[in-house]
Amino acid sequence: MARSGIYKSEVVRARNKLLASGVNPSIDAIRSELGTGSKTTIHRYLKEIEEEEGGATGTKVAVSEAIQDLVGRLAARLNEEADARSVEALSVSAASLAWAQKENTTLKAEGQAVRNQLEQAQRSVAAEKADHAKTQEALSSKTLEATQLHQRVVGLQERLEAEERHRQSLEEKHQHAREALEHFRTSAKEQREQEQRQHDQQVQYLRAELRKVTDTLTGKQQELMRAQQEGVRLIGDLSRVQAELHQAQEELRKLRPLKEVLAFEQRRTEELGQKLVTETAANKTLMANAGEMQAKLTALQGVNQGLELGLAAAKAAVVAQEGVVASMLQRLSATAPPPEPGNL
Repeated sequence: MARSGIYKSEVVRARNKLLASGVNPSIDAIRSELGTGSKTTIHRYLKEIEEEEGGATGTKVAVSEAIQDLVGRLAARLNEEADARSVEALSVSAASLAWAQKENTTLKAEGQAVRNQLEQAQRSVAAEKADHAKTQEALSSKTLEATQLHQRVVGLQERLEAEERHRQSLEEKHQHAREALEHFRTSAKEQREQEQRQHDQQVQYLRAELRKVTDTLTGKQQELMRAQQEGVRLIGDLSRVQAELHQAQEELRKLRPLKEVLAFEQRRTEELGQKLVTETAANKTLMANAGEMQAKLTALQGVNQGLELGLAAAKAAVVAQEGVVASMLQRLSATAPPPEPGNL
């Protein structure tokens, strides 16, 4: 960097050197020889040197004085214009430097913003991983709950099968009772007198059996109602499980866009994507299990309807049996011999 000022002695030496070399000691030549200095300052020193040498030169100075004065004024004017241009160039350079500094500040701010966004993205990934862990726990819980529901449905189906076997046993008892009643009718034709003595006991026995059958049917109807209520509750639980499964699928669907946005930033998000695919497959499996459970419940409802039809048929058989017994009692009462006079 050029120094701020020059000395008159330096200008003298440069002028003498140029004169010795046969070069005109102009302002630009001296400035080039010195390598620094203002043209105005060099012109002022040259003017002083020429004034000092004026006594020695005499007539020479008088002859070229006007020309040198004009040259000096022109040189001063040129120096002023050069200084003005230098100032303007410095202003432009300062403005460029300020703009560059501003751009640098802006780039630093943008870099900081990018780093902040990256940190925010990393925090979002961490939060999504935490949510993913919670979702995994919820899926495990729902899978366990679905398994328990399936076990309960299997148990209920076994109970219904047992009830069906019991109903068939009741039907066999009814058949045996009808066969006994038919045998009773046949025996009544052959042994009317013996039937007259025993008909009261037989009637009481049949009435007791009918009461037992009626009580048994009532109990079975109550058990059937409880089974239907249990089936309705299981259907409600299944609907709730399906709704929660749909909610979990919605949460997984919301995770996919975030996985696509952050896929190019971190490699670990690919692992998260693979886990999400695995969980989707698990969800599909859970939905398939839920569909199977729904089908089993539908089959169970069909069994319940069949059981209701069987109970209605059993009721009809009991009503018919009561009619037969009542008819038999009327016949027995009508065919019974009148009491002997001595027994009155």
